[in-house]
Amino acid sequence: MSLLDSVARQARSLLGGDTSPDSPEARERRLVARIAAGEQRALEDLYRAYHPRLQRFLGRMTHQPGLVDEALNDTFLVVWHRADSYNGLSKVSTWIFGIAYRKGLKALQRFDEPQADDAQDTRTEPGDGPEQQLASSQLQRDLQRALAELSPEHRAVVDLTYFHGLGYREIADIADCPVGTVKTRMFYARRRLRALLPGGKEDWL
Repeated sequence: MSLLDSVARQARSLLGGDTSPDSPEARERRLVARIAAGEQRALEDLYRAYHPRLQRFLGRMTHQPGLVDEALNDTFLVVWHRADSYNGLSKVSTWIFGIAYRKGLKALQRFDEPQADDAQDTRTEPGDGPEQQLASSQLQRDLQRALAELSPEHRAVVDLTYFHGLGYREIADIADCPVGTVKTRMFYARRRLRALLPGGKEDWL
């Protein structure tokens, strides 16, 4: 690969990820283009690809199981009706998570938040022994209770960072706020979580 090709690939990565024809990002962009052209099958394919990730994200963000399906369906209604507004300046995932973030906040405005939610996914790996499963389940319950004490905006930053592996720049695009705001939210979220988690379990932060 020439130096020019290398620079071009890095530029494409900065703008929206690897967009070589066979990359996952390129395939997702083609799906969005097909959705903009009115192809329902393309919407179904994108829905299947993103449903598990968005379901977990919205579940942890809202802590209201009854709102998750509503917000998720509202997200894909926007994708269906506004696919032609996707400009390719960010990754498809950033665009979709940004829609989901706003729909989650809007859904929360219509309902009171619960104090805690024990209905989150606490599955463990099949290979874990009984002691490991018990410890893992207890840790997840402790985390869910601690996260329930945060605001939706703070929960979203924690979730996107630790469970989706996104950087502050991409989270800022999703939340439509400055990077500095994301860093501030993470600082206060981590400080609050450290105070809420039982001794020793705050090390995950």
